[in-house]
Amino acid sequence: MVSIHIPFSGEMFLGIFIIPFFILVSLATFSGGVIDGIDGLSGGVLAVIFGAYCVIAFSNNQINLSAFSATIVGSILAFLWFNIPPARFYMGETGMMGLTITLATLAFLTNSVLILPLIALPLAITSLSDIIQITSKKFRNGKKVFKLAPLHHHFEAIGWPSYKVTMRFWILSVMFAILGIILFIISK
Repeated sequence: MVSIHIPFSGEMFLGIFIIPFFILVSLATFSGGVIDGIDGLSGGVLAVIFGAYCVIAFSNNQINLSAFSATIVGSILAFLWFNIPPARFYMGETGMMGLTITLATLAFLTNSVLILPLIALPLAITSLSDIIQITSKKFRNGKKVFKLAPLHHHFEAIGWPSYKVTMRFWILSVMFAILGIILFIISK
């Protein structure tokens, strides 16, 4: 595959530039791994995202990728069983790296890479909040935009309990995943 699908437009040929584009997407997706900071947060969000890719792969008739995505959802849910507060197991960078790079790869294999930012919007927003905070501190003489970064810790700092942050991120994940699936199906 040397082209990517642009929703409502068709294919865009990238040729050899598919390699740096893949690297860029993989790094951007991996940067969303900063969402792993509250018990249950990353597990629930990633289960929803991989569930969306299960549906997308199935709609592409890529049954093997759909089954693979469903297997990942099952394993994340098994992990989540023990990661609900108080967590007995932690995902950490090793788990997030494997899952986020797998997610980027699935987006390319299902030819839905340009829909990935919508489906994984909680990851993107969390990563973006870190970027905004660092940039603001550097170029505005130490002034912060958020009380804490990444974003989920900001909500905790303003008084939200961790379970409220987690549940709301899960709800938003479901909403964006459904929107991404719909956009992918109608733009084929």
